[in-house]
Amino acid sequence: MAERGDETLVHTLKKVAAVLKQSEIPFALGGSFAVYAHGGHSSEHDVDFLIRGEDVDRALAALVAAGFDAERPPEDWLVKVYDDGRMVDLIHRPIETPVTDETFADTIDRPVDAIHMPVLSASQLMVHKLLSFSQHYCDFARALPLARSLREQIDWERVRKETQHSPYAEAFLVLLDRLDVVPYAGATREKETA
Repeated sequence: MAERGDETLVHTLKKVAAVLKQSEIPFALGGSFAVYAHGGHSSEHDVDFLIRGEDVDRALAALVAAGFDAERPPEDWLVKVYDDGRMVDLIHRPIETPVTDETFADTIDRPVDAIHMPVLSASQLMVHKLLSFSQHYCDFARALPLARSLREQIDWERVRKETQHSPYAEAFLVLLDRLDVVPYAGATREKETA
């Protein structure tokens, strides 16, 4: 992510992380910059932090005091802050599941442009991506770079288990098998018995 626009987003990301750290508000980096922090590639360019619901007001107050503009959009699962027009999402209920201490336990401390921060695990990033697919949004092209670039870091059995209720996730996992990215467990068993 060496493009000029991304450099300013990285600067904003670092500022938000520093404020959250100084305010002792637990957080984890998610989204495309988390993929980047794991050494992967993402077709998206956004800044997402996960925080607990009970920390939203405190996080917004600390960020506003540090010069950010805050917004509470109609969606009730996130709030937004802006740094000179650059948007950062503070998500407290991704994929309809509240952020908890357990969420933060599923992170890896990684450097992002010289500042260390907790980053969602590659497996959790994949689960979140797959569970975001629905009849209203199902863009597999946005998930392919994540799956391809981080496939060795992802616990695919865990991803299958945690997304098994989603037909969209299942379709994506079958696609990964057909593209020879990652074998699909059901398809592998069928091939072995054939």
